[in-house]
Amino acid sequence: MDEEAVSAIADQEPSTERTDVFLWANNLVPIKEELDIDLFLFNKNYVVYRTKVSKDLVRSFQPLLIDGLLEYVLQGAAEGLQVRDFEDGEAEENVLQRTRLANVQKAQELLNWVKTQESVIENFVEEEHDLKRVKGVLARCRHKDIPYPFYIIKLLPGSMVMKGATSWMLRDGKFVPFDAEGSMRMPGDNQLLVLDQDIYAFSQTRLEQLFGYNAKKYGIALKKMQEIQANFTFNFDIGLSWENLVQGQKSLVNKLQKIDASAIKQSDLMDHAEDLGINLMTDNDGAIIIMDVKDLTKFINLLNDDYIESPLTGRRYEIRSKKPLRVTEGASEDMAFGASE
Repeated sequence: MDEEAVSAIADQEPSTERTDVFLWANNLVPIKEELDIDLFLFNKNYVVYRTKVSKDLVRSFQPLLIDGLLEYVLQGAAEGLQVRDFEDGEAEENVLQRTRLANVQKAQELLNWVKTQESVIENFVEEEHDLKRVKGVLARCRHKDIPYPFYIIKLLPGSMVMKGATSWMLRDGKFVPFDAEGSMRMPGDNQLLVLDQDIYAFSQTRLEQLFGYNAKKYGIALKKMQEIQANFTFNFDIGLSWENLVQGQKSLVNKLQKIDASAIKQSDLMDHAEDLGINLMTDNDGAIIIMDVKDLTKFINLLNDDYIESPLTGRRYEIRSKKPLRVTEGASEDMAFGASE
């Protein structure tokens, strides 16, 4: 097997070792201008596209993508910058946060396309794919002296994209028609860096905007999952678990934040589901069968008391936003309702 094939396989296998961003920066400085950088675009559904780029533009990749990250890390090292996992605490000044790639499902899926299915990735064509639907930019950076590629990911806001048909250019003091299919401006801020199996988030906000991952909320959700599994029994379809079904599901992560898993018994919950006509099945041992994310959503909605039958009309509803009511002081519970808590 040739060296290139071995390298490709190694890049696909998850590493258990943590990376050292300071060592990465030091090693990169003397070779940064020799990097091979490939640019990909991905849309709001995380479909990845290749890009064709002119040689003149390729020369601008390194200062646009690399220099800001290196400056931040190297200057930070001189000033005592620390690296801390999201799960270990809140963001602080002079702290660079990171998390495992496996924790951010959408990011992992995105990179898997580039690592394992690059040959089937389509070239981006404006007429077919629409520049306005592009969510972000993924840059793959390689060098013969680096054991595995590293990746830089940036959110591409709509304000940085222009469609040719609706844009004007200013030339020689007057506006003229924009003579291109479209244009995009590369964001200048430091956002996400992926080294092996670690994601370094130079901007926690960008991590959430790009992939819907909020480390604090997900940490709370993990604890809630453990509490639920201690009070309920489940039968998951092969290959499924609480963790891989909830991961990347922002609405489920949000709902899990305040759920009290001990507030209701499994038998009562299943009786309630039957009364409402919610199709949630159990196996011969009484364990709740979870075949997919839809089943898990039904269960969480039931546990969160998100289904209701109107005593007035008999209609059944899924409540998207609950606003608790409190009794106004001095009024009867049946008559007066005040503002929400």
